[in-house]
Amino acid sequence: MSVSVIDVPTNAVEPAADPADVALSFRELELGGIIDAYNHVTEKLKVSHDLLTREIGRLRRQLCEKDQELERKRRLAALGEMAAGVAHEVRNPLGGILLYATMLERDLAEQPGACKLAEQIVSAARNLDDIVGDILAFAHPQTLQRRSVDLTSMLSEVIDLLKPRRLKSDCSVVFESPASPVCVRVEPAQLHRAMLNVIANAIDAAGEGGHVWVRVGERGEDDMVCVRVADSGPGVPSDLRDRIFNPFFTTKDSGTGLGLAIVHRVVEAHGGHIDVLDRDGGGAVFALCLPAGNSDDSSEGN
Repeated sequence: MSVSVIDVPTNAVEPAADPADVALSFRELELGGIIDAYNHVTEKLKVSHDLLTREIGRLRRQLCEKDQELERKRRLAALGEMAAGVAHEVRNPLGGILLYATMLERDLAEQPGACKLAEQIVSAARNLDDIVGDILAFAHPQTLQRRSVDLTSMLSEVIDLLKPRRLKSDCSVVFESPASPVCVRVEPAQLHRAMLNVIANAIDAAGEGGHVWVRVGERGEDDMVCVRVADSGPGVPSDLRDRIFNPFFTTKDSGTGLGLAIVHRVVEAHGGHIDVLDRDGGGAVFALCLPAGNSDDSSEGN
């Protein structure tokens, strides 16, 4: 086998690159970088656009809710003024009816048949007077003289006051609260009435042999205290939840429909809020959130 050896000059060099090709390569790299930067900026703009669109949607919903809330307050204010005027006009003659019926009842004490009729007049007049009182309580502006109140103690008192109502319907009420006092900064008389109304409403909703649970939460990070009143009743249909706090709206056979309206107004006047939820296992939950107070603070103020 023979091998041919080819001598290569030591001074041989590769052919020089074409300047036009080099310039084209740089332009391609530069154009690729521009396209990548454009794609990156476009993607960031798309993300920003999506975030901005969602935020605009949230703000629109929030504005719509505030507009509805403002319109509701205007309607309630107008309704309250009208109701207050009617209530005052009714209360004056009603006082006379109650006075004369009471006198008649006393005079007819020895005539059982006639006396029973007088008793019915007195009872009806007192019921009407209670209704007028509810109307005035709803219609009058809320003047708050706030102080810190032990919420657990107040709720215990309210539940005791409702004992006849509980016994009548054989309804059990379970009260759960933290071991230490939980204070809220409120006007005591108004909150007492609101709690009385909402727990009484739960007892009525639970019905014969039903159950009611009252639970006090601890002070939250938002400086609010939440009370949850749950019942084993039929619950509140979703299409009625926006109406149950309206004055004179009721699903009961009796009552004025002002109980929950007063509750809503009292809670709102204190800077709190109330929500209606479904209870696991059936029934409704009314969650009332109120501003927290301090156990050593008994000062008063608006």
